[in-house]
Amino acid sequence: MKSKFKKIGVLMGGPSEEREISFQSGKAVSNVLKKNDEDIVEIIIPKCKFRKQDELKKKIYKIFSKINIDIGFIALHGWFGEDGQVQSILDDLQIPYTGSGPVACMKALNKVTSRSIFKKFDIPVPDYEILDSNYNISNVNILTNHKFPLVVKPSNQGSSIGLSIVKNLNELDAAIKKALKYDSCVIIEEYLSGKELTAGILGDEVLPIIEIIPKEKFYNFKAKYKDVTTEYIVPAKLSQRLENIIRDISFKAHYSLGCSGFSRVDIKLDKNGYPRVLEVNTIPGLTAKSLLPKAAKAAGISFYDLCKIILGYAKNNFGIERGTIYVKKKEIKKE
Repeated sequence: MKSKFKKIGVLMGGPSEEREISFQSGKAVSNVLKKNDEDIVEIIIPKCKFRKQDELKKKIYKIFSKINIDIGFIALHGWFGEDGQVQSILDDLQIPYTGSGPVACMKALNKVTSRSIFKKFDIPVPDYEILDSNYNISNVNILTNHKFPLVVKPSNQGSSIGLSIVKNLNELDAAIKKALKYDSCVIIEEYLSGKELTAGILGDEVLPIIEIIPKEKFYNFKAKYKDVTTEYIVPAKLSQRLENIIRDISFKAHYSLGCSGFSRVDIKLDKNGYPRVLEVNTIPGLTAKSLLPKAAKAAGISFYDLCKIILGYAKNNFGIERGTIYVKKKEIKKE
């Protein structure tokens, strides 16, 4: 059965470093919807430099002045897709769209903001420290609290862009400078040696949890999109108790940010086997290798049905932040 929308605009491209991945996601969505007789228009969001975002906004308003769609299916990754800016434009134009609203997207993409919210709701995260361009390498406190390796990454990036695993002090300064190329704020965090897991949220359900086993030393950009040897175990082999904990903290992370419709929560286990939330992705990848479609398939949901469900969660509450700050009251304790 077709969706209820007459004309669906699939937004792809965009100005971020994840532009090519966005095209892959957008084309995958567009192709499966066309195959099932949906009326699709592909909307290519142009490139721009970070400092010229106002010019990009004007271009987007002009693009939408020439088309007429019933809903926008957002397949944009990185800034101007996951940071709430395009969502704000669509709200202003009173065009419904998929996923979370602008405030939730902004909170989720900014790891500093999301981590502070997670801590407020007692959602476990790795130990971390925040640096900016004025940092002094001799004053990095996390060095005195943790042994190497450490993880260094930009605050506002996805797909592991700008991320480094630092093995010793000699590598740290270069890793910080690399991350600062992508953002003015950098996170240094403890390296978690346990399993890499992800939990897809669809409506009020947690999809089967996936364990990711990259052949690379960590799940970097290459492992995500280029390395065919990366292994995925769906569903992950976990004890029932651990699975329940992961499901619970995934819901809490999703709702604490005010997310709605769908998301993907990335988690790693520490050396004691306890889960720590790394981030929430409000527009996870929808490519052939992407994790949310893999989890949906394991739950018996085809890719077309997944896209229809995502479309079905879209709302028309323009100017009102979507989602809710509901968090389950069940306390999560380490036993």
